[in-house]
Amino acid sequence: MLVSNASPANPQLDRATPAVEVFTDGACKGNPGPGGWGALMRYGAHEKELYGGERQTTNNRMELMAVIQALEALKRQSTVILTVDSRYVQDGVERWMARWKRNGWMTKQGSPVKNQDLWLRLDQALAGHQVSWRWVRGHSGHAENERADQLANRGIPTRA
Repeated sequence: MLVSNASPANPQLDRATPAVEVFTDGACKGNPGPGGWGALMRYGAHEKELYGGERQTTNNRMELMAVIQALEALKRQSTVILTVDSRYVQDGVERWMARWKRNGWMTKQGSPVKNQDLWLRLDQALAGHQVSWRWVRGHSGHAENERADQLANRGIPTRA
């Protein structure tokens, strides 16, 4: 099983339960162009790989989608250590999202937030989980990030 169990008597997460480790990446052939997302999920000795893609998208959308798909795959409230190579995603969650929500999903310049549909979905996917964010430099030899990159590239649709 990939997720930690919340105690039925106490909906708060059990601090002694190991965290689900998640490593995500997005990829795009052209930007915009065909793109893919990938996620490696690990809970103890168990691993799960997820990937998918879209025919016309952007790299930022695929980075967001990787995180969304991983969080949506969790069946219960979980403590999650989420490792990304996208400052856009990490900064979006940690620095910008609260302000966007207060401002009706408008930037401080008064423009609609780009990729609002995915930010809304990510906001929902984060609910109920305790998430710690980590950033790694992409293509720097970090084994799990490299695996997520391979999965993202596998997800890129090819024309039949």
